[in-house]
Amino acid sequence: MTMKATEVRALSIEEVQERIREEEEQLAELKFRHAIAQLENPMLLREKRHFLARLKTILKEQAAEDKHE
Repeated sequence: MTMKATEVRALSIEEVQERIREEEEQLAELKFRHAIAQLENPMLLREKRHFLARLKTILKEQAAEDKHE
């Protein structure tokens, strides 16, 4: 279950970084399962990539805000 952007923005920088690590691990597992044709829904790959990009974008936004404070 992916989170909405507003939910992710409520997390601390460390929590977002941890979530990125978890999502990258899950994406690697999905890619592996897709390569050996055991993935029921290939759209999961797209959803994971998009969510990972959202997490990284929000992390950059939070880091920029911390520099300005």
